[in-house]
Amino acid sequence: MSNKRLELLVVDGYNVIFKTPRYTDLIDTPPTKSLSADPFDRARELLISDVAAYAQRRFTPVIVFDGSGNVNPDRPNLVRAGVQLIFSKTGESADTVIERLVVQCRLEQRDVTVVTSDSTIRATVGGIPVTRISSTALISDVHTNEADSRQAMADQGHTRLTVADRLDQATIEKLNKLLGK
Repeated sequence: MSNKRLELLVVDGYNVIFKTPRYTDLIDTPPTKSLSADPFDRARELLISDVAAYAQRRFTPVIVFDGSGNVNPDRPNLVRAGVQLIFSKTGESADTVIERLVVQCRLEQRDVTVVTSDSTIRATVGGIPVTRISSTALISDVHTNEADSRQAMADQGHTRLTVADRLDQATIEKLNKLLGK
């Protein structure tokens, strides 16, 4: 297996959340006992799940959120579901963090893909060889992956994975005889 590092996938967190009905609908949904009271937490959790599913073994995923100084024990920069979360520091925008990540990848000669619908950051990283994906394209791919997974699960439902399914007919007859059936 190659030691080549995976391409970095950098997602502009709140930009994607606010540009995509899949997430804004969660922000607008009143909390219930089963849902977090923080509507942005619900949207972030779904985004993390979607990015993890999209990245799979093709990318090293990072989501950058404009933290506005909100890096605290409740929102640390950590890895969740295989996705590195970065909340920008006070006085630092998510765009600045993304630019820094892109420049670092360029210095390391590493491929990078940036997911954003922010035209400013798309122009900013434009001078550096990166792949840019809109939030709409990301969600379209996530929906395709979900549909493929549902279909695979439905197809798998026709295969029973019991011990009896793996035995030949002669062995099943011997077992039935021993059990008095």
